[in-house]
Amino acid sequence: MLPGKGAYLDEITSGMQIRSVPVGRELDGSSPPSLFIGRWNYPNVLAGPMVTPVHGDTGIMDAPEAWIPRQLSQDEIIGYRLNLVRGVHPVRAGDMQDPIIEKLQELALSATSLKSDIRFRNAPRGMSFSDEHTPFGPSGQLERFSCEPGRWNHDLERVYYDTDLDAGDAVMQLHAGGVAFSSIQKAFSAGVMGVEKRRHLVPTRWSITACDSTIGDRLLRDVRRNPQLDTIRVHEFNSLHNHYAVLLLPTAWQYEWMEAFLRILGNEEMLFADHEGFRGKKEYSPVGGCFYSCRMAVLEALCREGIQAGAIIFREAYRGYVPLGVFNVRENVRNAMAQPAQEFEDLPAALAAIGSRLRLPMTRFIRESSLLQDCCRGGQTTLSHFAGASPPSPA
Repeated sequence: MLPGKGAYLDEITSGMQIRSVPVGRELDGSSPPSLFIGRWNYPNVLAGPMVTPVHGDTGIMDAPEAWIPRQLSQDEIIGYRLNLVRGVHPVRAGDMQDPIIEKLQELALSATSLKSDIRFRNAPRGMSFSDEHTPFGPSGQLERFSCEPGRWNHDLERVYYDTDLDAGDAVMQLHAGGVAFSSIQKAFSAGVMGVEKRRHLVPTRWSITACDSTIGDRLLRDVRRNPQLDTIRVHEFNSLHNHYAVLLLPTAWQYEWMEAFLRILGNEEMLFADHEGFRGKKEYSPVGGCFYSCRMAVLEALCREGIQAGAIIFREAYRGYVPLGVFNVRENVRNAMAQPAQEFEDLPAALAAIGSRLRLPMTRFIRESSLLQDCCRGGQTTLSHFAGASPPSPA
């Protein structure tokens, strides 16, 4: 991630005065189900369950796909997440016979919340906010962890027992079957899919981007073969102190992500961007996991509609915004793509419409944008300019 962006987001969360759930050394409750695997010192990592001192169905606490459709507020989401207590235990990522890993796989495969019991060495403390993963409450080292067996998700169970199925193919099968992204990601992280001898734990942050990029890359193969969009379209959506605008162009696939953080701490205006061309991107994006979450959401919609387009995304975050993880981008862009589109015959009209609902002047975005500068160079910004573009042959 760009040094400036990482430091800026850390500054947003460092001064937050939010209380997480108080808990002692004993915790009797329910796991949504949920787990978290750290990345520090990989392959020797800290892994464990996340449990809330609430009994019954707690699935909503770890179901990001449901939060925006239910119109949950940012405070409600944070309240759910800070009630999840993380247990940590040192494990080796490839030791799939470790009893703790076996229990984490039980959580990852479960279709229901699981009654859980934990004893910590010391009372858990702290909380965690990140632009990559969803927040959670205090953490403590496990002394004991048990959970009652639950009913497994049938789709996850199928890929678990198919020990010859490549992990990437498993992720796509699950996505095509309508399994929630969060469930796919947890299963991938817990090492319950892939060729048996290669199965291992994947740190949570890495697994989120791995699933976003895997799904996006596979969808892009199909999108490249689709006919190009024949007009300029704009989809927009607001939620959780963010505004998103997706500009679709009648070109071969090209993609740019631009995000502005406006006066969240004071009077600052921070703008970050990255892009890729028709053939995709090989190096990791400097703007972080949000690049892949947005890309996947847009490609998902294009694939569903059977079209190809260039996509430029404008995101603004406003005062009150708190980093909640890349789900915030993925689910907001999914909702944006589900909104009725505005159609335009030329780029200036589309940019003017988008700009009328943004707080940062459109000229700032254009200066930051590689794709918009290409489109606007020489003043050729009409629909006929875009319609004349033809995609190169796939590699």
